[in-house]
Amino acid sequence: MQNITTVIFDLDGTLLDTLTDLSTGVNLALAKYGYPQRSIGEVRQFVGNGLATLVARALPDGRENPDYDAVLAETRVQYAAHREDTTAPYAGTLDMLDRLIAAGMTLGVVSNKPDAHVKALCQKYFGDRIGAAVGAQESVPLKPAPDSVLEAMHSLGADRAHTVYIGDSDVDLLTAQNAEIPCISVLWGFRERDVLERAGGRIFAQEPSDIAEILCKNK
Repeated sequence: MQNITTVIFDLDGTLLDTLTDLSTGVNLALAKYGYPQRSIGEVRQFVGNGLATLVARALPDGRENPDYDAVLAETRVQYAAHREDTTAPYAGTLDMLDRLIAAGMTLGVVSNKPDAHVKALCQKYFGDRIGAAVGAQESVPLKPAPDSVLEAMHSLGADRAHTVYIGDSDVDLLTAQNAEIPCISVLWGFRERDVLERAGGRIFAQEPSDIAEILCKNK
């Protein structure tokens, strides 16, 4: 974890608490088509692999349900309308980002959330702190495939030897592994520590300031 110059973050559950707005989006869509509502706890376990998988996990019979495409389309509409209702950076996040920048690091975001949402949310909450924001695109495989991380690294002029990925899920650990870069797992997000440890997590941050302590101690 020495000589890190580029830090790439996951978004949901890592920098932004988006869980309530994601729950609102999918539950409004489920309700429109007469399906049961999902609890916050359930949605917490469903997220991490993009909206399409969230809907598949929330909807009875998943992708086999004849209403799947319609519920997914409605979820996209509803989430776009509600994505900023309660979403906010986790406490201490902005200070942590500013400390990394002050230490000379370049920052990026890679998420399985649709690309337009990723860019809009990063601009709203982080301004020019984020040098590259990459979300889900039809032509690019979702995490844990490394493609989106490698795209962000290319945009930031980064290399594997000096880049770290930071996320809250087992998907993020696999993404970092596939991109051949180290990973810091955060413990305030959507997965419990035991899940992260089973996925290979070894370096953990209990709060955002821990990230700065880990990455800036040799600066």
